[in-house]
Amino acid sequence: MLKTIESLGDLRGKRVIVRADLNVPLDGSTITDDGRIRAALPTLTRLTEAGAKVVVISHLGRPKGAPEDKYSLKPVVRRLSELLGQDVAFATDTVGESAQDVVNDLEEGQVAILENLRFNPGETAKADAERLVFAQALARFGDAFVSDGFGVVHRKQASVYELATLLPSAAGELVRREVESLRKVTESPERPFVVVLGGAKVADKLAVIDNLLGKADRILIGGGMAYTFQKARGLEVGKSLLDEEKVDVVAEYLDRAEKNGVELVLPVDTVVAPDFAPDAPATIVPADGIPADQEGLDIGPETAKLFGEKIADAATVFWNGPMGVFEFEAFAKGTLAVAESLADAKGYTVVGGGDSAAAVRALGFDEDAFSHISTGGGASLELIEGKELPGIAILEEGTK
Repeated sequence: MLKTIESLGDLRGKRVIVRADLNVPLDGSTITDDGRIRAALPTLTRLTEAGAKVVVISHLGRPKGAPEDKYSLKPVVRRLSELLGQDVAFATDTVGESAQDVVNDLEEGQVAILENLRFNPGETAKADAERLVFAQALARFGDAFVSDGFGVVHRKQASVYELATLLPSAAGELVRREVESLRKVTESPERPFVVVLGGAKVADKLAVIDNLLGKADRILIGGGMAYTFQKARGLEVGKSLLDEEKVDVVAEYLDRAEKNGVELVLPVDTVVAPDFAPDAPATIVPADGIPADQEGLDIGPETAKLFGEKIADAATVFWNGPMGVFEFEAFAKGTLAVAESLADAKGYTVVGGGDSAAAVRALGFDEDAFSHISTGGGASLELIEGKELPGIAILEEGTK
């Protein structure tokens, strides 16, 4: 069982460090998708209403252990201030003089954000001792720690793992909801249990398929990864994305699916184009008729219809990975169709973060149409794979 905020007791006047995942996409200093900031609101609101002094920490992008203006959390501070309806204080460093002053000035119910954690090399250091030193510096700012950055709980990083060993710690509302939703899918799914997998690389999903071949009733394969499956069936895939090294592994999965009674469904038609470009001329061809000089960029309409039928009667659905290049309008219809099928489904539907969550928002869907939309692509996949996540394990009952 995860330790929750209730386990921390009365937080009025206490300094609570919240590890959030505010790693939002930016166009310059403009946030193009604030989904992760909004996902942090339930925990932050709960803590401020409890009278805590809230110190928010997060990373943004991939700086190399030193400050870079393009990775500053300043744009996040502005948006979070708007969403919380209060001025959020900002420290221009992580554990230096600015951070100390900002934290010391906090009053009950106020929120501050420290600058990007990854501006300090200790956050992602490979050496345990180096991460611990940074975590100890962060711990000076708090009386308790709340882990609410689900997108990083699969990483053993200073603010995710070591910090939780130094302070009374608990899972935030987001992490609690994520773990409950994803464990519901993998540990006790109502049936039929349907898994929809897409995205570019088959290698990213092999462990998921391996784990689910004994659990799912149906696995629907789309996106770029489908062409490796098609190749394993002896079909021509033209210039489509192909992982030659995984063809034999995929062929073995096809055999296992048949032996285990798992219905593994591949595209029956494909939208192809001569080039990877938004204005490339699109043509619909049968899955076994991809021309040698064309590449598949989306599932076709018959596949979209087939996938919809396979999802319609599901009691549980987990979807991770777009069906095509949804960023290009001509090749977004497959992803749109799958999203619509999940939105219309009467069962428990989980969108597994990453590009799938981005597609749902980019295509204009009401997030309430789905039972759960994960904020962490990599973390959600690893949980579905059955792996132990360091940032979750440290929050289980029986740990500090």
